[in-house]
Amino acid sequence: MKKVLAIINPISGTGSKKNIPDLLGQAYNASEYELFLTYTKAAGHAEELARRAASEGYDHVIAVGGDGTVNEVARGLVGSQTALGIVPKGSGNGLARSLGLSMKSDQVIQQLVSGRRIAIDSCELNGRPFFCTCGMGFDAAVSRSFAEASTRGPVTYLRTMIEEYRSFKPETYRLDINDGERTLETEAFVLVVANATQYGNNAYIAPEADLSDGLLDLAIIRPFPVLEAAVVLGDLMLGKLAGNKHYETERIKSLRIERPTAGAVHIDGEPLELGTTIDIKLCPHSLHVIIPQ
Repeated sequence: MKKVLAIINPISGTGSKKNIPDLLGQAYNASEYELFLTYTKAAGHAEELARRAASEGYDHVIAVGGDGTVNEVARGLVGSQTALGIVPKGSGNGLARSLGLSMKSDQVIQQLVSGRRIAIDSCELNGRPFFCTCGMGFDAAVSRSFAEASTRGPVTYLRTMIEEYRSFKPETYRLDINDGERTLETEAFVLVVANATQYGNNAYIAPEADLSDGLLDLAIIRPFPVLEAAVVLGDLMLGKLAGNKHYETERIKSLRIERPTAGAVHIDGEPLELGTTIDIKLCPHSLHVIIPQ
């Protein structure tokens, strides 16, 4: 019988997880799988548990929590034959949304039990794996402030965006694309490398990105007049950035970014403080995931 491990982070995300063990038990009881449950105890524990499950030949590992928990579990599974399943409980749920998974716990668990597996690309930023997006500029500044906020959710995120916008100053970046194939120097309000279409919360920074195409989408939003901020935000939320005059995108395989100052970078929504040189590369078809039939 194939084994499945559900890793539940009891403190991450925004939704209650009290009924998750019962929902998982009911759904998997009549399946071909033997289900095991465990809980995380500290930061990094989910990655350790996932890596151990992969080494023991589990068919798939289910991450129950927010984007940080999903990222940890995925890091533990990269390069293995054990697939990632997701029960999304975060504020953004970027990877789950990009995979077409339901945001309702009972429905998504049924999707996992009856789903199919595919292989998607993963990425590395200075050797650190990520799966949806990484970026710098305004969105990284927002990510850092949002992580420090006492509350979560769309209202807090919008308030954080407004506060950051008042003081944010764009920088100029030097981009080395595809190991020297082309260089570009550009000022950017937002500079993002995307494997998935969105940050999360249906904010589509790279509407044409494909998780399995063996390419990354370099997305740049150039500085814009304050009176056009609402238009840019609207296009982001409606998936229409491709038609915005301040937006530019291209498909790449690797990127070196040189910027004038060290500072905030976000990686799948998690803020980091990094230096002035950042290397990003693609790892094609390196993560198995469960998606709906």
